[in-house]
Amino acid sequence: MESKPLVVIVGPTASGKTSLSIEIAKRYDGEIICADSRTIYKGMDIGTAKPSKAEQDGVPHWGLDLVLPGEKFSVFDFKLYAENKIKEIRDRGKIPFLVGGTGLYTDAVVFDYQFGASPNPEQREILQGLSIEELRKYCEEHNINLPENVLNKRHLIHAIEQNNVPEKRRVNPIENTIIVGIATDREVLRQRIRERSEQIFESNVVNEALMLGNKYGWKSEAMTGNIYPLIRQYSKGEISIEEAKERFITSDWRLAKRQLTWLRRNPFINWLSLDEAREYLIRALANR
Repeated sequence: MESKPLVVIVGPTASGKTSLSIEIAKRYDGEIICADSRTIYKGMDIGTAKPSKAEQDGVPHWGLDLVLPGEKFSVFDFKLYAENKIKEIRDRGKIPFLVGGTGLYTDAVVFDYQFGASPNPEQREILQGLSIEELRKYCEEHNINLPENVLNKRHLIHAIEQNNVPEKRRVNPIENTIIVGIATDREVLRQRIRERSEQIFESNVVNEALMLGNKYGWKSEAMTGNIYPLIRQYSKGEISIEEAKERFITSDWRLAKRQLTWLRRNPFINWLSLDEAREYLIRALANR
């Protein structure tokens, strides 16, 4: 019997891919592997817009809460984890869904990245020879989250070294893979990001951030990105809650643009609107 296909659903933050994947996975007895470099952290639930148990709607989700903030988790680690889960899901006779906006994570699986050793002194020497602007551009081109202090060369180099660089990769995707990208109008995406920002703040993200900051330290790798540095500034009286919201919206919009820049390099993604993607996947999975 032919193995179940791997369904890959990608798109920028707030594009609606999570709700679509849950809907389709529930309809076709699938399980979801989240490919998101922010939701891997335990306790970081509200600020990362991690799908709650209620939102998961009974569909098994994997790839959430894998490590504590501050613990190292590379793309190499994710690839091994995801490949094991894909096999387990198929062995159960179900369809694996790989869903997320971290293009480096999905590409590592889809194009079977082969990794070499961890970052070495020679690589560090090369990175130290780059300017701050070149290091920032490298981060953007490789979908690496920028550190809180983007003018600090040491922080930029550390961010890059947290991401293993593949030695080789396939030219074409692995076999038996369906790849869909969620195409969203820019203004619609902006509005979705704004609405989600309001929801995150209404869900008491401030308390979550303060608890995490006290427990793991504000300099923890996981705490230097996303919404958490803004909450710290707010808690210190440096910015108002409204300023924190607006800066978070701007930050998420920039993240969405970086994600799209990465994803659009993949010519094998079938870009569709949410409604088109739903119909496409229903047709593709009807007899699987």
